[in-house]
Amino acid sequence: MGEATPLADYREVNFDGLVGPTHNYAGLAMGNVASMRHGGLVANPREGALQGLAKMKALMDAGYLQGVLPPQQRPDLGALRALGFAGSDERVLARAAGEAPQILRAVCSASSMWTANAATVTPSPDAPDGRLHVTPANLQSSFHRFLEPATTGRVLQAIFRDDAYFAHHPALPATPAFSDEGAANHTRLCGEHGESGVHLFVYGREAFGWGSESSPAPQRFPARQTLEASQAVARQHGLADHQVVFAQQHPDAIDAGVFHNDVIAVGNGPVLLYHEMAFLDEQSTLEALRERMSAPLIPVRVPVEAVSLADAVGSYLFNSQLLSNPDGSMTLVVPGECRENEAVWRCLHDHLLAGANPIGEVVVKDVKQSMRNGGGPACLRLRMVLSAKERTALDGRVLLDDALHGELVAWVERHYRDRLAPEELADPALVRETLTALDELSSLLRIGSVYPFQLG
Repeated sequence: MGEATPLADYREVNFDGLVGPTHNYAGLAMGNVASMRHGGLVANPREGALQGLAKMKALMDAGYLQGVLPPQQRPDLGALRALGFAGSDERVLARAAGEAPQILRAVCSASSMWTANAATVTPSPDAPDGRLHVTPANLQSSFHRFLEPATTGRVLQAIFRDDAYFAHHPALPATPAFSDEGAANHTRLCGEHGESGVHLFVYGREAFGWGSESSPAPQRFPARQTLEASQAVARQHGLADHQVVFAQQHPDAIDAGVFHNDVIAVGNGPVLLYHEMAFLDEQSTLEALRERMSAPLIPVRVPVEAVSLADAVGSYLFNSQLLSNPDGSMTLVVPGECRENEAVWRCLHDHLLAGANPIGEVVVKDVKQSMRNGGGPACLRLRMVLSAKERTALDGRVLLDDALHGELVAWVERHYRDRLAPEELADPALVRETLTALDELSSLLRIGSVYPFQLG
């Protein structure tokens, strides 16, 4: 790629997923306590999308680089037809609603808003070929998310199109052995963003060692990420042994509702903020990171005495965005539920802000529509470390500015309903509304034809 790129040219860009027009509470996600608890409630898609955009705008205004990723085409009538529901759109919806309402709810899910699950990303300073590498997650552990990777891949290839800077890999085989949930189980730790980093891959189970004494299993909820999937992604991206750490998630945490590692830990730069129950072998994980990192690791441990697993899951304290500031400090962006939990709020001020670590500010954002389905601020974003040249090489109009924000808000207000109950998902008008909205959005973002209905 020629001369070395100055470290200052690298910036982290958070690509947030737009909440889709079919945002609803169907309770589809086994092991996601919030999703299961709120299943059947009436959702407000318009409010959800505007809450997400408000968070993006606030972070942009604070000086952070912010990107946008579009929602997926829902309802997914192609999936219903593949499952044997035939006829007109109206007939397909009516049959699915009558014969298999849970399948209908699944093909209407707006879960692509949680772009932390969209892919795993290795930035160019870490890759042997000097390019940014992307692998869409196969999300095979749940049907409603398994429908996403094909469109996700098209969207990412439309934006990160220039193969001089970006390398795209296929999603892993969609089998239980290679169950991959993307960046929600992956954290990059480093000194500065442009320096070479160490990649922490967290898995819930070993596909080919399941049930052995060295690989204990959760008893209540499924472990979604396999060691084999994490290893395969690392190989795809050309990462060497000294650049990776593979750590098993604590089975008790999974059984408490920690379905992804980003519900119990968040890292940024050299800082790893984590709950003491995040990893099965906490000390070995920290030691492996220290051995591989060029900068000193700064672990920020939250003991169970300060925040219980139940409070961690209920508040999504660790599903927060940890962001670097120019002065070396960091800002933690937490959901409003953290302020409502006395133990968590006390921990934030007495333990984190008062501790010997770079976290100097806590910012609260309302993302309640997402939170009720089990997705906090960190679920809503896919992190990309990009050089100035790589940012210039992006296709489309996806980096947020005031004009784009205003147009997206107006787009949401034109097209989104302010009420959507699960029983309303069979409304044929919803199909027409969403296709009209998405066709307009793809033009607004200048990403071309990425949706099935646009591809014929």
